Amino acid sequence: MSADQLSPLIADLHLLTVLAATRSFTETARRLGVSKASASTRISELERTAGVLLVRRTTRSVGLTEAGQQLVNDMQPAFERISEGYTAARDLASAPRGLVRLTAPVALGRQHLAPSVAAFLQRFPDIHIELELTDRFVNLASEGFDLAIRHTSAPPETHVAWVLCETRSLLLASPQYLARRGVPRHPSELASHDCLHYLAGSPARSWTFVRNAKRKTSRLTEKPAERVGVHVTGSLKANNSEVLRDALLAGLGIGLLPDFSVPGSASEGGAAPLVPVLSDWQVQGFFGERIYALRPWSAQVPKAVQCLVEHLRESFAKGFKTGLENTAVRQHAGHQLQG
Repeated sequence: MSADQLSPLIADLHLLTVLAATRSFTETARRLGVSKASASTRISELERTAGVLLVRRTTRSVGLTEAGQQLVNDMQPAFERISEGYTAARDLASAPRGLVRLTAPVALGRQHLAPSVAAFLQRFPDIHIELELTDRFVNLASEGFDLAIRHTSAPPETHVAWVLCETRSLLLASPQYLARRGVPRHPSELASHDCLHYLAGSPARSWTFVRNAKRKTSRLTEKPAERVGVHVTGSLKANNSEVLRDALLAGLGIGLLPDFSVPGSASEGGAAPLVPVLSDWQVQGFFGERIYALRPWSAQVPKAVQCLVEHLRESFAKGFKTGLENTAVRQHAGHQLQG
């Protein structure tokens, strides 16, 4: 096969590997910067050249035939090595450049990531960023993202994970709600309160609490931390912490927020309009304990991605100051917030 014949064939084989990952002609065309009609035509031409059906098309989905999957399995490692080699060569340039596709949760992205990204782009004018904010789980490899910012306690082992900062979950309410309904002194009392529920965190609608510190029962022994589970109900459930924050500010109940969504934080200034509830207790299983930058494992990390990660580590290094440790909070909660 001549070089003139080989060049378009390689391009079409690469298109097939992208289609195998996306399972969508629309997304494949977007990733490769071609029209959907062109992508479909090129696959049809590849099938004609190969003499075998490679793609199964239906009105709802796109899949590979056995021959198509075998071809992708054989070609994918080669294309990955080509991409890594090209990236390594490009990174020898004095200034980092290229496109970084980035995804992050909506609230974290709007409140903290967006300002950091703006500063980054001023610092690295040859790097371009596509930022998608979503609270759903994103498959980075199949959807073509270079990096994800996530709050979790256990990053996937298949990914490279850079710690950006610590984070925590806070149980909060407005002073107006607590004045009207009373301040709970034990997690079990939440069963009689209006609790605003984060959908993605705990579909069972129950919260589990552990007392923050071990309690000494004598000079020689310590009693293990108390653990309490409570079923919670309320008028609102949402999968976005900004929605829950606004409901808390409106006095609708008691709810959980990640510290980066708490109003009155250092980035927003001013006194906190929400106060902590049950500060002696830590809620388990919500929002994660750290903010990570995640990337599917690869032998070569593009220089542009490395620069972005380092910038975010510097930007997030101090964590999120909520501004809750003030006199008003101590009057409502009884003492300073732990942590």
